[in-house]
Amino acid sequence: MLTPMRSTWAAAASLLLLAGCGGGGGGGSTPIVTGPPANPVWTPGHYDPPATFAAHCALPRSGVDPYLGTAYPDRAGSTAWENHWIRAWSQAYYLWYRELPDLDPAAYSTTAAYFKLLKTPAVTAAGTAKDHFHFTYSTAAWESFVTSGVQLGYGATWAFIAVAPPRELVVAYTEPNSPAANAGLLRGDSVLQIDGIDLVHANDQPSIDRLNAALSPSSSGASHTFTVVDALGGNQRTVTLAAANVTSTPVQNVKTLTIPNGIVGYLTFNDHIQTAEGLFRSAVQQLGTAQVTDLVLDMRYNGGGLLSVASEVGYMIAGQAQTNGRTFELIQFNDKYPNTDPITGAALAPTPFYSSVNGSTLPSLNLSRVFVLTSNDTCSASESVINGLRGVGVTVVQIGSQTCGKPYGFYPEDNCGTTYFSIQFKGVNALGFGDYTDGFVPQNATAQNGGVPLPGCSVADDFGHALGDPAEARLAAALSYIQSGSCPSPSGLGAPGTVSMQAHVMKPVWLMNRILRRPR
Repeated sequence: MLTPMRSTWAAAASLLLLAGCGGGGGGGSTPIVTGPPANPVWTPGHYDPPATFAAHCALPRSGVDPYLGTAYPDRAGSTAWENHWIRAWSQAYYLWYRELPDLDPAAYSTTAAYFKLLKTPAVTAAGTAKDHFHFTYSTAAWESFVTSGVQLGYGATWAFIAVAPPRELVVAYTEPNSPAANAGLLRGDSVLQIDGIDLVHANDQPSIDRLNAALSPSSSGASHTFTVVDALGGNQRTVTLAAANVTSTPVQNVKTLTIPNGIVGYLTFNDHIQTAEGLFRSAVQQLGTAQVTDLVLDMRYNGGGLLSVASEVGYMIAGQAQTNGRTFELIQFNDKYPNTDPITGAALAPTPFYSSVNGSTLPSLNLSRVFVLTSNDTCSASESVINGLRGVGVTVVQIGSQTCGKPYGFYPEDNCGTTYFSIQFKGVNALGFGDYTDGFVPQNATAQNGGVPLPGCSVADDFGHALGDPAEARLAAALSYIQSGSCPSPSGLGAPGTVSMQAHVMKPVWLMNRILRRPR
């Protein structure tokens, strides 16, 4: 299995210099710590290899990396050293490196400010930024979540239906046995106040800052009071939530639904993280035993994650006959590396449909058609599932709203305790197709901002019913389509900020991407 990438470049010169002692006889040498080396010199248009600047840190880590079990490579440096590394690394590996500005690394006092500027300014045909997936994260937090599914919070995924006053914030779903679930919060419950602050109408910056801090707690045990209106019954009540390390359950609500046409399988799939492998395998075994004739894969809140997991999901849907020897996705780097993966050094080869994990064969449903529930939070690795299946002839019927449009991905790279995520490759399917920068869109909503049209129906998100409830609007539309082949009238196409507009969920930015990992 591939693992998060780490710098392995050799150390630069030692920081210990030898100085001779004065006087004669009995003389010796005493090591003297001289401090960080002088900052590198910026020469416009000239780029040294990233290894020249790697691990020269303003705040070096010490001790052993708990993830890799090896000593941190960090040594004394400065923000300027770290910025020089960002510049060199971006120029070497960024997909659109020719479109990067060449900025003096020493002119920026933080790595965050400098990194933010090292991306293309170009836009898509629909006018959105070509690269709006450029970010950093704490290395420790990234590694913890992607391997174990543990992150700090309440276990509630919040959805903003309107972000400006009058705001509307609801619960999209909760994690089992989390503080939110134990407090009785359910999908569709709406938040009126937090710690006595009016969330709906607050308009001053101090209140907004306090609201944001409460919605995204930064320390375990941090406690906040929420005034909510229950989706069921409309009762107003107050709950107190204390932040904790919550383990994500990325596959939920696995069930079968019997309709006149046959037996339909349904599952909610929220994140392409490592722990999803076993859960998705168990779900497919359960649905296979039930002999489902169709599958509704609910990825409306799945922003992406590991490409390897996406490939496994594709195999478990389509099966051996349709995928054997076929490409799930071929990644393409910038033109400096037409035939080689620049990160691993391996020759470029297609990512297949993975049919086994650690020597154990995966189960499959052997379906030639799948119904996918989507939103504009369906992104990256989730779009890879759609595109990869279409590439081998599986019909994908899209129910919901337009996806985010991200055929790109990266290898996360750690330097000095920060993991950088910068677009390094584009993915194409077995047919060579990967041009969906404005997303996939149900065919009866093709007037919405371009997008690649797929068979299916535009249906607004329905927070009045639980995920997996056959009466929930998107699932109901999928079940109806299976029986009749027709759609309800398009919905969810309102102007931004209106109740009919698709909500946006609050998720860590790393969960909205396509991520490759290399061997340790």
